[in-house]
Amino acid sequence: MASKTKTGKRVRTRRPVKRTTRRSVSNTNGARIVGQYVLPILVSACILVCLTALGYLGYQNVSASDFFNVKRVDVVGTERASRTAIENIIKTDTERSGVWRSDLGVLRSKIEAMPFVKTASVTRVLPNGIRVQVAERQPMALLMRNGRHYLVDADGAILAETDKPEERLPFAMIGWDETKSERAMKDNVERVKLYQKMLTEWRNADIVSKVKQVDMIDLRTPKAIVSDSGLSVSIAVGREAFAENLTRGIKAIVGKGNMFEGVDLVGTNMVLAPRKQN
Repeated sequence: MASKTKTGKRVRTRRPVKRTTRRSVSNTNGARIVGQYVLPILVSACILVCLTALGYLGYQNVSASDFFNVKRVDVVGTERASRTAIENIIKTDTERSGVWRSDLGVLRSKIEAMPFVKTASVTRVLPNGIRVQVAERQPMALLMRNGRHYLVDADGAILAETDKPEERLPFAMIGWDETKSERAMKDNVERVKLYQKMLTEWRNADIVSKVKQVDMIDLRTPKAIVSDSGLSVSIAVGREAFAENLTRGIKAIVGKGNMFEGVDLVGTNMVLAPRKQN
């Protein structure tokens, strides 16, 4: 823009320049950042929270509906464990929760606490089923304690009392260590191993029917209890060659049970032990 002076010369006048302060620049940039980044993030977060809340409420309503009530329980792998008891555990624990909200870990723990159950796998079969796959503990020896018979597995766990004779376990053992110690557990496992080894050898030699019991009070000198002359006789069978030692012991004592109470194994020799006179 130009103006004339008194002398008639034109002089250009400058327009006032607006100066931008640092504060105004900062405010402008801040507003721009809020508009471009912060606000969309806040809006997205709010939407996400709302969707999560709606999803949770929907899940609660759906999972609590009668649609997921347990109507079928499939139990697989049971031979000795009670199928009915397992079904009752499932139905009782899922009465309120239904299939969808059932705690499978709790169900598995309760089933694995049952006699004969070693491990259990529990899975959902949507919409209204539970499947239980059981791996059972197998009886490996017959134990007699306090005048009663019990089934024992390979780990030395007492599974259950039994009053029925089993072809697989035709004789009982005595001498179980009842103390709660690591040594006792180890010795009891060894007793089960010896029982199985004796059973196999005597069955192969067709003399297993001669044995009424095995005495494993002292693991160093296990003994077979047989009958002769109407009386019980103990025969030391050593730590190996069980069939051979039992056969020799039976031959040594035959017809002499009223005079001798047992046969001791001294080295490779069979020594008759006189019956104590009352």
